[in-house]
Amino acid sequence: MTDDRKRHPLDRTGNLLGALSLAITDRTLAAAGESLGQSESAAVTLSALYHFLDEPSVGLLRQVLGLTPSGTVRLIDRLEAAGYVTRRPGADARSVAVRLTASGRRAAQRVSAARADVLEDALSELAPEERKVLDQLISRVLTGMIRPPGAVRWTCRLCDTTACGRETGDCPVANKARELYA
Repeated sequence: MTDDRKRHPLDRTGNLLGALSLAITDRTLAAAGESLGQSESAAVTLSALYHFLDEPSVGLLRQVLGLTPSGTVRLIDRLEAAGYVTRRPGADARSVAVRLTASGRRAAQRVSAARADVLEDALSELAPEERKVLDQLISRVLTGMIRPPGAVRWTCRLCDTTACGRETGDCPVANKARELYA
């Protein structure tokens, strides 16, 4: 056993969580990208614009996605060429805002449906009571992983905010973030 392995032992639960996280991520991103006929980043972008970003600046979109400024602009260029987004003047004279088109909203709905199919399939082996327990455990783990304001690659960038209850005050991540940083 290497010295690093001795200092950072991983138990079975942690290892299984890592494998599950990777399997769900791989399947979700593949399904989301396929539903759109675009890159995974494009699918995540449309989902974020649809579910919780209301005409964000290019800078905020970059932060949510965790891309470089030039990578974000190239992605917006591709989405605009596909008819999914438009650019418009931002809140100040120097910024540009990104807005979903009607076609972009429909595409984002396809991305959300593809994600939902993958997640429902992953949960299909669980009984309703087991799902309730898993919900509680996942909520605790997620709230423990919240990063401070200014972080990139937001946890909720692919979330269905209706399913998590963000609008009704039931989202554990949004609630914890408000508690910590409001």
